[in-house]
Amino acid sequence: MSGVKVIQDTEFEASVLQSEQSVLVYFWATWCGPCRLMSPMIESLANQFGDRLSVVKMEVDPNPESVKRCNVQGVPALVLFQNGTQVQSREGVTNKQQLEEMLAAKL
Repeated sequence: MSGVKVIQDTEFEASVLQSEQSVLVYFWATWCGPCRLMSPMIESLANQFGDRLSVVKMEVDPNPESVKRCNVQGVPALVLFQNGTQVQSREGVTNKQQLEEMLAAKL
């Protein structure tokens, strides 16, 4: 079972901003080759940090409101929220170790 929840713009407020748990939002696109490389890492991180972190996945094209709200300029993009506030973001391909270090420092 996947630890990553797919959400839409309409769910962003409840799933991300009102979450009591930290939330990592993974922005991706079907046409994005690097996103296909990142997806397995995101799944792994969701399982690894699942006790401290909720991971949600949003496709950029059908969700322009959330893309704008998070100031996403390119994909893949990761945005970390804590208590409804954006605390860190990263765009482009990142290796698993860097992602683990980023999350471990914030959680």
